[in-house]
Amino acid sequence: MYYGFDVGGTKIEFGAFDENLQRVATERVATPTEDYALLVDTLVGLVAKYDAQFAVEGRIGLGLPGSEEADTGNVLTVNIPAAKNKPLRADLEARIGRTVKIENDANCFALSEAWDEALKNEPSVMGLILGTGFGGGLVYEGKIFSGRNHVAGEVGHMRLPIDAWFHLGDNAPLLGCGCGKKGCLDSYLSGRGFELLYQHYYGEQKKAIDIIHANEAGEAKAVEHVERFMELLAICFANLFTANDPHVVALGGGLSNFELIYQEMPKRVPKYLLPIAKCPKIIKAKHGDSGGVRGAAFLNIK
Repeated sequence: MYYGFDVGGTKIEFGAFDENLQRVATERVATPTEDYALLVDTLVGLVAKYDAQFAVEGRIGLGLPGSEEADTGNVLTVNIPAAKNKPLRADLEARIGRTVKIENDANCFALSEAWDEALKNEPSVMGLILGTGFGGGLVYEGKIFSGRNHVAGEVGHMRLPIDAWFHLGDNAPLLGCGCGKKGCLDSYLSGRGFELLYQHYYGEQKKAIDIIHANEAGEAKAVEHVERFMELLAICFANLFTANDPHVVALGGGLSNFELIYQEMPKRVPKYLLPIAKCPKIIKAKHGDSGGVRGAAFLNIK
């Protein structure tokens, strides 16, 4: 039995999956964001509950908005203050008496998609999340590649490539990022970035969905904005694809529901790739909000 935990800033979602990777249990509880002991107790309690229910010792994976520091094992996270700089994995293992695996939630999202029946034979899958932020994960031969420092796939903190900067024009905005630096892709390619760019060029605050509807209605500013954004996305995607050369790219997050992306990227990306390269297959993520807990559970698949 595989247990997955998707630990977020407001809720913990638990999922139990059988040997056929079918989900057989679900539970959601509030995240104790300020009380570390209570956070550990909550996770331990859920494990004990479902161990008893299924009469097994489940294999445990946990995804969270952050990562483990490679040398100390301490958790680096902003959304769950109680866990910040705490040895969460070691403390859980000591309480539960078995191995616990922890990964960044974007990596879990990518792994969930890579283990979908339609993709599980693909040699490499890149997951990209265009949500409140922009992030990603890399899966090779069914395994997450997280790198020496557990930051592989942190594409949101790469800077805008020079051709993207030129594309944005003389009035290009140098947007700040939560990491403390400026010019990170997180601030441009996310749903938030989509809105910030519109506000910068047109002096109006609009929700992404309203801009998309205005574009569909042919409103001039929205059409111009979407054209600018699609080319920006193609330039940045092409840089990521050149570095990683994935076989399949799965898009998640709210902005991934913008269907025009799937029409435009295969047409726009190739001109920014090397001449011998082709654009990978770009698909909408299949498992949506459940991807984090699925991917966390699948961390223990051999």
